[in-house]
Amino acid sequence: YCFRRGKTPRRPAPKKPSNNQKDPVGVYCRVRPLGAEDNECCIEVISNTTIQLHAPEGLRANRNGEFKETQYSFKRVFGIKTSQMELFEDVAKPLVDDLIHSKNGLLFTYGVTGSGKTFTMTGSPGQGGLLPRSLDMIFNSIGPYQAKRFVFKTDDKNGMDVQTQVDALLERQKRENQPAVVPKTPSRQRVDPEFADMITPAEACRVDEVDEDSSYSVFVSYIEIYNNYIYDLLEEVPFDPIKPKWNGGGTPQRLPNQEFIPPQSKILREDQNHNMYVSGCTEVEVKSTEEAFEVFWRGQKKRRIANTQLNRESSRSHSVFIIKLAQAPLDADGDNILQDKNQVSVSQLCLVDLAGSERTSRTRAEGNRLREAGNINQSLMTLRTCIEVLRENQMCGTNKMVPYRDSKVTHLFKNYFDGEGKVRMVVCVNPKADDYEETMLVMRFAELTQEVEVDRPADRPVCGFAAGRRHKNQAFKDEIPVLLQNLPPLPPSEITDPHDDITLPRLIEVLEKRHKVRQMMTQEYNKTAIMLKSMLQDLDNSLASKENFIHDQRGKLGDKDKTIQTQKTEMDRLEKKCKMLEYKIDILQKTTNVYEEDKRSLQQELESREQRLQREQSEKRRMEQRMQSMVQDTKLKWEKECTAPPVRAVHRRSHSAGGERWVDHKPPSNVELDTVMQPALGPNAIKVSAPSEKALAKCDKYMLTHQDVASDGEIQTKLIKGEVFRTRGGGQAVQFTDVETLRQEHPIGPSRKRRSSEGNAAQADDRVEGDWTDVETRCSMAVEMRAGSNLGPGYQHHGYQKRRKP
Repeated sequence: YCFRRGKTPRRPAPKKPSNNQKDPVGVYCRVRPLGAEDNECCIEVISNTTIQLHAPEGLRANRNGEFKETQYSFKRVFGIKTSQMELFEDVAKPLVDDLIHSKNGLLFTYGVTGSGKTFTMTGSPGQGGLLPRSLDMIFNSIGPYQAKRFVFKTDDKNGMDVQTQVDALLERQKRENQPAVVPKTPSRQRVDPEFADMITPAEACRVDEVDEDSSYSVFVSYIEIYNNYIYDLLEEVPFDPIKPKWNGGGTPQRLPNQEFIPPQSKILREDQNHNMYVSGCTEVEVKSTEEAFEVFWRGQKKRRIANTQLNRESSRSHSVFIIKLAQAPLDADGDNILQDKNQVSVSQLCLVDLAGSERTSRTRAEGNRLREAGNINQSLMTLRTCIEVLRENQMCGTNKMVPYRDSKVTHLFKNYFDGEGKVRMVVCVNPKADDYEETMLVMRFAELTQEVEVDRPADRPVCGFAAGRRHKNQAFKDEIPVLLQNLPPLPPSEITDPHDDITLPRLIEVLEKRHKVRQMMTQEYNKTAIMLKSMLQDLDNSLASKENFIHDQRGKLGDKDKTIQTQKTEMDRLEKKCKMLEYKIDILQKTTNVYEEDKRSLQQELESREQRLQREQSEKRRMEQRMQSMVQDTKLKWEKECTAPPVRAVHRRSHSAGGERWVDHKPPSNVELDTVMQPALGPNAIKVSAPSEKALAKCDKYMLTHQDVASDGEIQTKLIKGEVFRTRGGGQAVQFTDVETLRQEHPIGPSRKRRSSEGNAAQADDRVEGDWTDVETRCSMAVEMRAGSNLGPGYQHHGYQKRRKP
């Protein structure tokens, strides 16, 4: 049987005090002055919180060739005239104040190569940057309250131990006998000229509220992250840890796959509170600003820099300077540090100078420089990805895993983004036109970072001892010599003669007087103690009453909390209801918009129909007027005819034999009739092949010859006759009065008789095809022809042969 050993369960993280308050990441912008060789500026400071980027000449911001201007807002914008002191007051001073009050802080500079990050962080002689000013403020604040060296001692697990004064003294003696690894505090005469006079005395500042009943010690460490490896810049080693390992033959050692053995990197570990730290990193205890900055400068000289096209001394690594402040309360006597490790509070301030982001096409990097640039850009990209995921988790409520482990930079500082302290970033920009595109990327990243919120760190728990212990202990030590002076001085007590009876009685007398003085002091002390005890009892009674009052108030507060919780629940319910109603209102609004659109379309359709109806009504009124005029004309005509004198009726063969003047309308498609009986229209008839207004004006009779094919296949000719009269409008009208039918039949042809159904169908067809020539229909209608108009549509088809239905 094979037994598999289970994994060691992960120790749960300690519960942090609940704190719903969050602070956004503070992002500041600093604009460096334009270089002498650069003429064009692409950045303009609009206000103390806003800058504007202008696209440089020769670069089109979009396809249509227009210049695009963009604005970016920050918590504060520092122009080219901003001093190092002003920058420190706004950016780093609050972080130092938090450090002394047991809160962590992270400050890093970010920007393109050559934008002034190292100057902002370190500064120059006479213009100290954020780092030396932070150290100076720390030691100005805790100087009188510092513990002796080695009272606080690191435990190599990101914690701090406390030693007694005796153990610390032994530790100091042992270290003095060993070769000095850390230089002693330098004097003002031996200060390195490279960082001399960083800060003038007039610019020195300190924290106002410092706990005087605590003892402090400052530890510093300095690391760099180069090609994603972590190196200790304060470690004293005989070889360069970055260079590959060498064998005895003078050649670099290789792995089995013929690759060089990678350099040894420090390991990131997690302490018992799940905070990340660099294992085995050198932490140096410093007691002054000069000593701390000398340690920093010793590590700075070992940092990797290189000459690139963009910067003569470009940082090729990310540097992290960690200031760790250990503090522990004094005991009840206010004399020694309390020997309790759980009472030791450790806070740290990380000052990070990130390597500059850059494009290899501009730096023209090759070989190692190209690899360094790739690792720098990769680590900065990982930082950007972590910020984006944090922002998405906070704004969208998602729970995506933040890829801290993809880079040593983000992995080391993950605790800060999880709520272990304040995070601030100084974005350094160079206004020259060549850095415009890289500056745009930096601005977008900074704008994104401002939207990330970090949990506000909890306050340090208050120690249970009375305040002012250090001051009272010092006052008691100062009063002891005064008390001794009140006692009578001792006389000479040397006895040289055995018969001396003066010295001993004199000594006894003085001692009795001193005893009486001591008794009086003891009585006074007892009275004072009794008075103090009564005062303490009164204070206890008052405290008990106040505790009862507080208990009652807490009960009331609990009731208020329940009421507030009920009101919050009701508010949540009302908010949900409000959201639901807003959603319904939104739906109703959309429905109303749809109905309004339908209403508008129907209104438009109704208006168009009303307009059409009005046109039809006006047309109808005009038609009625025309019909009334025609009826009136017809009525007058019939009245004339009825009132005419009687004429003897003359029987003739056809109505066409009169003496009137006729319009003989024969379409050109008609077939000539070879019949005996022909219509006689007289010699004055006007023959036309198409309707003619001119011919109608000269005649008073009208005849239309119409031919079609009958149902039996024979040609049937109809003579449609009418009378022409003038209208009120100045035109001519024709009123049909008679129809004569001429038809040819073959004598030996088939019988013309048809069945009733065929006859009815023929009659129906004949009626359908000839409805417009019925005498009754034509007599009830008139075609009006106005002056200058053509004949109506009723005349246009008379001359065409009708199609025969199948």
